[in-house]
Amino acid sequence: MIVTESSAEAKNKRGRHAGVPGPVPDTQPGARWTPRLWGTLLVLCTVLFLDGLDVSMVGVALPAIQSDLGLSTASLQWIVSGYVLGYGGLLLLGGRTADLLGRRRALLVALAVFAAASLLGALVDDGGLLIATRFIKGLAAAFTAPAGLSILTTTFPEGPVRNRALGIYTVFGASGFSSGLILGGLLTEINWRATFLLPAPLALIALAAGLKLIPRTSERAAGGHDILGAVTSTAALLLTVFTVVNAPAVGWGSVRTLGSFAVAVLLFATFITVERRIKHPLVRLGIFRNRTLVRANIAAVTVAGAYISFQFVLGLFLQAVLGWSPLQMALALLPAGLMVASSGSLMGRLITRYGTGRLIAGGMGAFVLAYALFIGVDATSSYWRMLPTVLLLGVGFALAFSSMNVQATNGVADEEQGLASGLVQTSFQVGGALVLAVTTAIVGNEAIQPGRVPSAFGPAIAVITAVTLAGLLVALLGVRHRAKPEPSVEEVAAEKALEPVF
Repeated sequence: MIVTESSAEAKNKRGRHAGVPGPVPDTQPGARWTPRLWGTLLVLCTVLFLDGLDVSMVGVALPAIQSDLGLSTASLQWIVSGYVLGYGGLLLLGGRTADLLGRRRALLVALAVFAAASLLGALVDDGGLLIATRFIKGLAAAFTAPAGLSILTTTFPEGPVRNRALGIYTVFGASGFSSGLILGGLLTEINWRATFLLPAPLALIALAAGLKLIPRTSERAAGGHDILGAVTSTAALLLTVFTVVNAPAVGWGSVRTLGSFAVAVLLFATFITVERRIKHPLVRLGIFRNRTLVRANIAAVTVAGAYISFQFVLGLFLQAVLGWSPLQMALALLPAGLMVASSGSLMGRLITRYGTGRLIAGGMGAFVLAYALFIGVDATSSYWRMLPTVLLLGVGFALAFSSMNVQATNGVADEEQGLASGLVQTSFQVGGALVLAVTTAIVGNEAIQPGRVPSAFGPAIAVITAVTLAGLLVALLGVRHRAKPEPSVEEVAAEKALEPVF
């Protein structure tokens, strides 16, 4: 329902949505969108497309990278974890930087770094250097993702209009994922380095278009950077993942493992203390009083953690155990990506009609069933035995992905859209890194032989299923016990003003 607003309210809204040149265009159904507005949306969609493209291409190429560079399974997972930890560890700083220094500037500078890191990753011959380029690339994505999403959410007003824009936005993310599977398979057949090289020219094209199309704005949030918070949170995440991955080799009860966990806990505690005491925190802890935002972030942790871990195990299973080519693996997963891409244009209407809570719960249920069905797959199973899992993954992403992004940013003031966007993206990446670390620890360095499924694969899939089930229970709790309505922008601002600074 569209609420008629007064002339004064309309002027205030135009002031808040400074991401569009001049007055905010009438983006209600039937209105005319300007070419520049469409161009801005296309640039933002291309940035998200690159994220999906990069993740899926590298996932397909992992077995080839392992064979060429002689990496262990534990080292191989750092090609994924290096990216997601750089991404997730600094997303909050990236979101805050976008709010403070300008979303346009943060987006364009980070795109240039992303392109450079892609090129460097295609040239290195050492596994450690390759992981380093992935970490740098993740750092760049930590600034492009929240900047792009906050540009979108401050350009399109909350409600059906934003839902429609986010629907288009997520179609590109899904398209990047699905096309990345095919491109990753084709390029890996030639050389895995081509999968690292391809994003570079695409990022440069997006950079050139962004310089021309994304309007300059003087909009800035008040405050400063929280470097100590960013350092302590990132260090805590890195140390936690490193400890979990290496624990099977040195012993879970060893002094080294227990000491590392203790230091990680101390770093997390330091981060929270810093956020409570600093005048301009990286994370305003009061934002977690928004229960729907919390549920969206928990869903993001479980969805990304389970899927990234599943793709890691699946890649080893299909290519190392069954002997499939990278292209065959890509084609096997393609139906899931196509389902998400084709459903994206409908998600705005579905969210408006059914709400985010029900759609997230439905998506989580599809994920649980998908992984549970895969537990019994063995070396003699045909693709048709795996196809239900692939299709259910498509259903899960179609229902949950857009809904989580909408739920995480609704009811959040414009000056904190970067924070809210950064939080949900952080949850995606941190969830991926932590659950993948646990999965890798379960799989260990057990030798993988053609035609024989390693004994650890079954427990690994069971853990992935359990993580997703936990996310489903949280989502169902939100549907059954309806939370209070999300706070308005004015209520959030009033709450923030009343919070003490210790």
